[in-house]
Amino acid sequence: MAGKFEVYRDKAGKFRFRLKAGNGEVVAVGEAYESKTGAKAGCEAVQRAAAGAPIVETDS
Repeated sequence: MAGKFEVYRDKAGKFRFRLKAGNGEVVAVGEAYESKTGAKAGCEAVQRAAAGAPIVETDS
């Protein structure tokens, strides 16, 4: 099964997204957004940025 983005309202009433792997494990969580539309736009931004993104090692 493919992974999926979930958009939800947190305890503070803000919208967030989480990316879940096919096995249901959460692999990424987005920041808080004022609107559901903003959270969905965050999902789309991650999708665009991740396509072909290299893995880079850093010292910190």
